[in-house]
Amino acid sequence: MAHTISRRTATAALLALAATGARAQGAAPATLRIGYQKSSTLITVLKIRGTLEQQLAPLNVKISWHEFANGLPLLESLNVGNVDFSADVADTVPVFAQAAGAELTYVAQEAPSPSAQAIVVKADSPLKKVADLKGKKVAFAKGAGVHYLLIAALAQAGLSLKDIEPAYLAPADGRAAFEKGAVDAWVIWDPFLAAVQAQSPVRVLADGRDLASYQRYYLASRAFAKARPEVLDRVYTELKKAGQWVKASPKDAAALLATAWGLDAATIEQANSRRSYEVRPVLQAALAEQQKIADVFLAEKLLPKKVNAQDVVLFKPGAAA
Repeated sequence: MAHTISRRTATAALLALAATGARAQGAAPATLRIGYQKSSTLITVLKIRGTLEQQLAPLNVKISWHEFANGLPLLESLNVGNVDFSADVADTVPVFAQAAGAELTYVAQEAPSPSAQAIVVKADSPLKKVADLKGKKVAFAKGAGVHYLLIAALAQAGLSLKDIEPAYLAPADGRAAFEKGAVDAWVIWDPFLAAVQAQSPVRVLADGRDLASYQRYYLASRAFAKARPEVLDRVYTELKKAGQWVKASPKDAAALLATAWGLDAATIEQANSRRSYEVRPVLQAALAEQQKIADVFLAEKLLPKKVNAQDVVLFKPGAAA
């Protein structure tokens, strides 16, 4: 038996079919590729909780996570387009990226945490002050915040990098060399600093106070920042909330991070106590220390060319709303 379909029913069916087709066509979500490292506390909190996945789902954005040993390879990956967003890196790292021609967008900054990085020696070491590092072998990650801290500490003691024997080592290799006595001192940041303090008899020769502010920056590629500012807005908001939570609930935060970091909660709480986790917008005036770092690295012939720290794009939270 033949069936007749009214014009209204046919129109509704066509509209429904069109809507289904449109949903299918737009079903493949965009992906935000996030690069991070072990010291990326706030991003790690958000990753564990699945917060960003929840917040970005309404924007049809998924997340892929990419871990790096330290900040330099992370920003190299950002520069060549393998990640879209970089979790916090030390203030020195963007300077190297700029020298390599990276087009950076500064998304956010953490307020200074100068005591969250330090020069350590073994507790029974004959080295008592920074000046005693002359002629000694010192391990640190090239281009990291500790690189600048070491230069600043040596300068204050009337020395330079030429007066020591640098050993450029990533954190895990640096600790191994330090513990077996292959180097005389190690310059490191939290949570690696807190871990070695908790697990080995060590002494701090100097930390960043009065030497290096140690401001950490969150960055994005200019292309992604221009294309998806609303995504960065949500990321910024959640980072700020996470920072406030970590400081307000130190024990809960340490317990959450313990498994991810493979450290006991007390050690993590100690590390977190030295970080500000105050996420804020980046202002042009705040880049003055970036310029100082760039000039020092140029003088040490660590940069291939002069860098203008102001030659970056600053993201304005809320502007995309």
